[in-house]
Amino acid sequence: MREDIHPKWYPEAVVICACGNTWTVGSTVPEIRTDVCSNCHPFFTGEQRIVDTEGQVDRFMKRLRVRDQIIAETDARDQAHLSPDVPIAELGLDKRYTNIFIENGIEVIGDLLARWDEGGDQAILDISGIGRKVLADTKKLLRARGYDIPEYEEA
Repeated sequence: MREDIHPKWYPEAVVICACGNTWTVGSTVPEIRTDVCSNCHPFFTGEQRIVDTEGQVDRFMKRLRVRDQIIAETDARDQAHLSPDVPIAELGLDKRYTNIFIENGIEVIGDLLARWDEGGDQAILDISGIGRKVLADTKKLLRARGYDIPEYEEA
């Protein structure tokens, strides 16, 4: 064997358990400390130790409360997103078409939806300056927000 490449061997290494039990073994360290041995392990002794899980349960309940809060905030945000009181400017239409809608009394999404309910696509197309392209873009933006808007209605 080559010299000085192997660790030092201790044939009388002492193992000390937390319960106070000690025994000797061969090892590369002179002393080994352990928390559990065959004299104190519940499997070997037949004793059952009560494990404190309260901290784990509390952490789980805290995560559950945070999850419920996030879900509630998401639902509230979605409801606000679908609110008919959202200004028409927040749709993201070109400013020119947004101004045309506002000049014709359509200031919030609810006004636009009411106009649709009255006369369908033709009620929107009757607004001066609004054509099929703007109508299609408006419908697309409303559908993206979650509103149920029909594709196209023939006049």
